[in-house]
Order: sequence, then C-alpha cells, then structure tokens
Amino acid sequence: MTLEPPASQRPLIDALLTFLTAAPAERPRLAPRVADAVGADTLERIVQATLTRTGRTVAVTDSPDGLLVTGEEGQVRAWARAAPDGGLAGLYLEGARHTPPRGRRLRVPYGLLMILVAVANVVALWTAADRTAWCTDLTVLAVCGVLVEGLGAPAQQPRLPRRTVEAGTVVATLASASRLPELSTGHGTLGLSVAVVVLVALLGAVAAGRTRTWRAPLSQPLRFPLEGVWYVVQGGARPLNHHAGVPEQRGAVDLVGLGRCGSRTRGGHEPAAFAAYGRAVRAPCDGRVVSAEGAIEDQDAGPGARARYQPPYGNHVFIDTGREIVKLAHLRAGSLTVSRGDTVRAGQLVGETGNSGNTTEPHLHLHAERDGVGLDLRFTDVPGRLYRGRVIRTFP
Repeated sequence: MTLEPPASQRPLIDALLTFLTAAPAERPRLAPRVADAVGADTLERIVQATLTRTGRTVAVTDSPDGLLVTGEEGQVRAWARAAPDGGLAGLYLEGARHTPPRGRRLRVPYGLLMILVAVANVVALWTAADRTAWCTDLTVLAVCGVLVEGLGAPAQQPRLPRRTVEAGTVVATLASASRLPELSTGHGTLGLSVAVVVLVALLGAVAAGRTRTWRAPLSQPLRFPLEGVWYVVQGGARPLNHHAGVPEQRGAVDLVGLGRCGSRTRGGHEPAAFAAYGRAVRAPCDGRVVSAEGAIEDQDAGPGARARYQPPYGNHVFIDTGREIVKLAHLRAGSLTVSRGDTVRAGQLVGETGNSGNTTEPHLHLHAERDGVGLDLRFTDVPGRLYRGRVIRTFP
C-alpha cells in the first residue's frame, strides 16, 4: 500500500529519487552533510548495496511503513531529511529487502492472558484426581508464575487488577489443598517429574539472566538519568534482554514509566498517553556530546501501532566520557537541550523521553560501549543490577 504524499513531502521524495539515480560522482554534492558524516566512499557503498537489493530504481513513494525505494527486483525502506537547498541533509537506508506486513495479528491483552492462565491452573487444582496430579498441577502453576514474573513483564499492568489476580490465585490455590486428605496418592509421577525439571530450568534461566556480568565494567558508575517510577522492560542477559545478542548493546536497558496505580498508559496510540512520554532525561555522566539528533518525529505507540522506518536510535544524545560512549535514545522530537560538541555534566538536562526511532512505546534506551563492546551498567544512586521486571524509584 502506498500513500499520496502531502505536498510538504514531495520535495523530499524528489530529492531522494534524484540522489539515488544520480551518477556516483554527483552524490556527495546532493547530500553533502551525509557524505561528510560517513565519508563519500562509505556513502557510495551503502547506495550500491541498496541498488543491488532493489535493482534499477524506478520510484520513491510514501507508505504506512515509511518511504519506499522501489526497483525492478524489490523494495527497501528509507528515511531522509531534505536540506533547504533541495538536497539531502539526512539519509538512512534499510539493510534488507522490505517485506510488507501481512495484516494485523490477533493480540490477546497481557492482563487477560494472565487471568486465563490463573483460572485454568486453579480449575486444574480443584479437579485433580489424586495427590500426585494435584502436585503436578501446583508445579505447573509455579512454572506459569516464573514465566509471568521472571521472564514476563507483569508490572506494566495496572497495580490493582494485577494484585487482585495474584491474590485470588494464591487464596484459591491454598484453599484447594483442603482436598488433599480425601484424595488417593496416585501413581503417575512422570508428569510431575517433567514439570519439576521445567521449573528448575526456568528458575536457573531467570537467575542467570539477572546475575550474569559481562566482565567489562564502566570506568566509573553512572548517575541514573530519570526521576520518578520506572520499570525495566528489557535488562540483564538472555533470556531477559533482547539487546543481549547485539555486542555493543548487550548491557542495554529499556525503561518505561509507570504512572498512578502502576499503569503505564491511558490507552490510545498517541505517545502522550504513556506515562514515560515527555519526562526529563539527564546526563548520566560527564563528557562531550559526540552525536545529537532531535528533529525526528515521534512514532505512534501501543499495541497495533504501525511504526514508520526511521534511524533505529531516533532522537538521541551520545556522550563520550573519555573511555566509553554512553548512549541515550528514543528522545522526544524538539526536546534536546544540547548539541554535538557540547560538554555536559552528570545531572544536566539533555532532553525528554519520546517515541522516535525503532520503538513501539515511549521509553528510554540506555547503554554504554567501549570499542564496540557493551558494558555492564552501574549507578551511584540505584544499587544492584537492572534486569527485566525491576521497578526503580528515584526522586530529587
């Protein structure tokens, strides 16, 4: 599906098409800031790799997924910014052929899924045929609890309904134990043995994800860059952190804000409906700003929202401490208070949380790297490790 671009988008589309179809020697002139940032040779390699994926370029169009560069052999997504003189001031090209989504997938709300799992397990306990079956069902309930509490992200749900479900499950489980004296012992221990093995394995995976270190610490602890109540939705090692497979981001954390009653959103796709949006972000360290971007528009947010293609970090501030680079990403458009080359001090306001870049919900992405290798994060004002499921409360 393509869109008829607004009149304001037409010059950008024309500039990108002109750039891609120009002779190689002309491209640095058509995108001087991009060529200066990455080098003319690197820019040409990126363009040639793109043209290899698309074939001969025939069109640049707008779509719900972003700008599409279409050729005889395929499509890739692109993000670009027009310069006042009609050239390109910014450019980012997808590194693979674009495959349009196949429509919306059925999404079961996380809170509803928790209720269905709890009810199913409690019913199983109350209908167990013997004590062995009851113990098996109890172990399965424990497995579900570890999946939800240890590997999942339950604290993103409003506190009152979540605590009600948890308390109801505990009470119903304890009450079901009153049936044990009247039940026979039973003999089917295979199911119980399998459930115990799965439970132990999951507990080990959660413990490893929460405690593993990369043995590459920061030169000095950071200051936590946010104030208020925050939830670590990605953090730790695998399987608790989807960043762990990327070498430079293996110690990264994603932090979402929690509002009153523990809710993170009031509903809807507007970024401002989320508790994290527009919150102050402060420099976690002293250093020099080596990259800053603040003009990329925010994405729609929430389940079912469709993100347009943008540079992955979106609006960001990267700070060089002299030994490592500390990266803050997905900031709100127009909120940056610093520029490239500025010197900042820990605690200085640098921007606000937003929903720009590769993101589906307003949050702050934070990681530190040295020579392309991700580092363990440590903070002066937040003790311990940051892992998925941890709630952090910091106030001035």
